[in-house]
Formats: sequence, structure tokens, C-alpha cells
Amino acid sequence: MIGKRAIRIRRKTSAPKNRPHRLPAAPAPESAAGEILTWDEVSRTHAIRRGVYQRDGRLISLLTDFGRINPCYPDRPAGDIGAIHYTGEGRRGDQLLTPGNRALLAAIESGHSVPLFNKLAPGRWQHMGFWRVIAGEQRFDTGENRMLWWFTLKRTQSPGQLTRRMRRGPGPFLS
Repeated sequence: MIGKRAIRIRRKTSAPKNRPHRLPAAPAPESAAGEILTWDEVSRTHAIRRGVYQRDGRLISLLTDFGRINPCYPDRPAGDIGAIHYTGEGRRGDQLLTPGNRALLAAIESGHSVPLFNKLAPGRWQHMGFWRVIAGEQRFDTGENRMLWWFTLKRTQSPGQLTRRMRRGPGPFLS
């Protein structure tokens, strides 16, 4: 009986390899972009607690707090308006070419845009619009005293454009 039970559990938890992954759903159309969101609302799109959410090498969405809550990720606005320097994945030591950092690099080539969520405080998030990864490099950061991956994000849709897009109907939260 124990053997059959284990098989049943295994069948329930393993997905067939040929079945495509379900894409994250968009937040409910009644939530305006730029509005303060809860983690439950953010997690409809960004299903993990780490900053870089990717599936099968494709970037899905990003989280930031601009170094206010997590100083090991010193994200910051870039020199021009509508751009951000985004720190790659990896809390301690030199940042390696992890699956998340590979997905950020692959997003440069694909050119697709992803949503960016800014953590304001525990349980409070702000949607920052859609952003495209336009550049990436690994370099030594003297403040962190380690090698970091730095990615440049460029805004492609402002929160106002997102609201109009969300009203067109449900669907994947990707562009």
C-alpha cells in the first residue's frame, strides 16, 4: 500500500514534459498601474520571492527595492530618465552566471519587455511599468567589494500605458 501511495503522489506532482508551462496571469484589470499592491497581487505575475523570475531561460518579471531594504542589491536609476541599473542575481560573493543572470542576458537578444515591481515596505509593492534589458556586463563594484552583474533596463511602457493595456482583457503579463 505504501508503494502505491508514493506512486500516486509522484504522478500528481510531476508534470508531463511535453505540456507547455502556463504563463503568469495579469493582475485584475481594476488595479491601476502605479497603485500600491500586496504580495498576493504581485505574485500573480512574479511567482517567486527572488528578484529575477525566469522560466526555461526566458525572463518573466523583476523585483527591486533600489537597495533600501536589501543593500546587497544596489539597483539605482541610470543617468537618463527612464533607465535603471539593475543588479544581477547573487547575494554573497562574486555573482556568477546563474539561470537568472542568463535569462537577463538572453532578454537583451530577445528584446521583450517585462514588468518591474518596486518593494516599498513589507507587503507594499508598486508596479513600475514594463522594462526592456538593453545591456549587461560583469564588473567589480568597490562598494560591495565583489564582482556584480549590472544590467541596464529601459522603460518601454509607463504605468499609464499599462492600465490601458490591462483593460484590453486578461492574458499573459508579457509583451
